[in-house]
Amino acid sequence: MRLPARFLHLLCLLAACLSPQLASAEKQTVCTITVNSPDEQESFRRFLPASKYQFVELVERHRPDWLASACQQRVSCDVLVISGHYGAGNEFFSDALEAREFLPIAELERVSCSDSCPSLFSRLKEVYLFGCNTLNPQAQHSASAEIARSLVRDGSSPVEADRLAHLLNSGHGESSRDRMRMVFKDVPVIYGFSAAAPLGPTAASTLNRYFQATGAKDVGTGRASSRLLSQFATNGMTVAQGMTDADPHAAVRQDMCRFADDRLSDVEKLRFVHQLLERPTAEARMFLDRIERYTAGLDASERQAPEVAQELDAIAHDAGARGRYLAFARDADHPAVRARMLNLAHDLGWLSTDQRRDELVRMMGDLLAHDAIAGTEVDLACTLNKEHDLDGAQGQLASPAGQVDDVAHAAVRACMGSAEGHARTLQGLVSPADADVRIAQTYLHHRPIVDVGELRAVVAAIARMNGSEAQVRALDALAQHYLSDRESLDMLARLYSQTPSWPVQNAIAGILIRSDTRSIGSQDLLRTLRERRHKPPSGDNMVDALISRLQLP
Repeated sequence: MRLPARFLHLLCLLAACLSPQLASAEKQTVCTITVNSPDEQESFRRFLPASKYQFVELVERHRPDWLASACQQRVSCDVLVISGHYGAGNEFFSDALEAREFLPIAELERVSCSDSCPSLFSRLKEVYLFGCNTLNPQAQHSASAEIARSLVRDGSSPVEADRLAHLLNSGHGESSRDRMRMVFKDVPVIYGFSAAAPLGPTAASTLNRYFQATGAKDVGTGRASSRLLSQFATNGMTVAQGMTDADPHAAVRQDMCRFADDRLSDVEKLRFVHQLLERPTAEARMFLDRIERYTAGLDASERQAPEVAQELDAIAHDAGARGRYLAFARDADHPAVRARMLNLAHDLGWLSTDQRRDELVRMMGDLLAHDAIAGTEVDLACTLNKEHDLDGAQGQLASPAGQVDDVAHAAVRACMGSAEGHARTLQGLVSPADADVRIAQTYLHHRPIVDVGELRAVVAAIARMNGSEAQVRALDALAQHYLSDRESLDMLARLYSQTPSWPVQNAIAGILIRSDTRSIGSQDLLRTLRERRHKPPSGDNMVDALISRLQLP
């Protein structure tokens, strides 16, 4: 039976009116990634009505591939809530020691850049990042003066070099904010914190007040909520938009994705690395972190694959790129950057093992020529010579006239295997100057005292210090050692009895709790700890912990 045209027209009008209502009735999916406290997630669940929102927790406890599992299940998120501490390692993590779940930004980059998980973030409207500094605009990497000098060497005028260095800084600084904008491409609203975020219970309390006042009407709209920002104003909550193809730095994201996209083979990624190395070295320098991580991840079997080996060989024999790169590395302002670039040059086949050693020795010589050396540079020197490859190399270095001979310079020499530098650094451990003690502490972290006679001399010298912060710090340096020498332990026990300082007593307990207390009578030590202790401040302390340990059967 044919329906009248007028009736058909009414049906069409009715369908047109109902279709928006049917669309709006479709539930939005709120995905949660909870790697620390569930407080924020629970607040969202409490106030978002089940008739309009469904929740999916992406973290599967004790399953390391939980994000991949969500991709396999074709989860598609409208709203994403991430809860966890966020630190300098660019990952969300938990403060619970037993927790194994964490979320590196590199994994989010992989999901964002690859086609292996197209649905997960494809329809995101809002992201809530409950972690410290998640939208901090401060650059994690900055182009120091060496960048501009490199550009001048490549032919730019000084003015143009400064301009280009500024552009590199703005595009490649990789602040937390920039990285989140690249990960959540095209997402209209990303909430986060420019500095310290509130702890879970505090954040949940603030969310509760927000939802009680406004309800859920702002969630999932793709529009920033001024009400939410106002509620978290004292905590520094801020908002950003995901990067778009029209963004001035969209090309930087494209380059980032060449490293993160798991659809690309090793050969394709190595060809891209080669292309980067053929660009002005200043630009390649800004990708140093990613190049390092990628090449370090290639194991021996992968490197031996014919096409991979061929591409690695092409890089190794690129004399032009090698020359520019090494010139930049030798001119680097920071020794740590110079060392990393030299290690990468060795990995790329641009330096043999002996050549790398010679370059590092030259770098150490340049470091020793500085008027002032920081503790981080002592740490670097000892780290680079962890395998003692540079031992004895100090003899190859010329000593410039008027060279400073303080504890920091001695510690660098000690890191290079110098016995004289070692002895001089141990003297710094008992110096009244706090800076000297800090340097010696850094050195002993890498090179603990192993000679018993030397250890006894150091303990005796520490015991003669006057109870200052430097004495406490010197004792803390000994806590890294597992002491079993009876004479050294007896000296520490006597110092505990005689010192008028509670912090010194606490530091001594920190040494003894890590030592072989069988070398001294446990009952005698227990009596000394109880009878001679000074009144501690409130809270837990190492003396109480040591007493509890000695009381164990």
